[in-house]
Amino acid sequence: MRVGILALQGAFAEHAELLDTLGVRAELVRTPEHLAGLHGLILPGGESTSMRRLAGLCGLDSALRDFGATRPVWGVCAGLILLAARLEGEEPFLGLMDMGVARNAYGRQQESFVADLRLGGLEDTRPFPGVFIRAPRVVHAGAGVHVLARLGDAPVALRQGHLLATSFHPELTSDSRMHVAFLELCANRRALPESL
Repeated sequence: MRVGILALQGAFAEHAELLDTLGVRAELVRTPEHLAGLHGLILPGGESTSMRRLAGLCGLDSALRDFGATRPVWGVCAGLILLAARLEGEEPFLGLMDMGVARNAYGRQQESFVADLRLGGLEDTRPFPGVFIRAPRVVHAGAGVHVLARLGDAPVALRQGHLLATSFHPELTSDSRMHVAFLELCANRRALPESL
């Protein structure tokens, strides 16, 4: 199993550490060549504007789009913004996932919070600790996008085929269930459910 993490900026080290606890050595992606042979890719949380700029400078923008067209990609917080087809107030970056997104909709960094989430598709049904830090809000999900978790009425975990997106940060917890589910999606052993 070869799983990459976009490592231009943001919380890539935390994802790598969590994957290491699961026996998977993550490959850090900084150039288009680093995508070769990967089974899946995580777009971590961080500053989506910085990631966009750095990806363009490295020639990764079109390579990421091509990769995500056929292989599993998980966008976390800023990564969710990168995946979105519609973004309030600016042009989308990858445009792979049929959803509309508002940036920083849950407040500033000092307004970060943790909420227990009911997350569909996990065998272990305990509440999942959703860590929200300057999180984006999904304001529209297309017909082919399936909601796996909500906070109030807003989707915070979504799936569209081989694409996964979360507004929260599973890598900042000791709960590895989301990472296990993504690895299973990459290995085609078990797909996440279509909806809750």
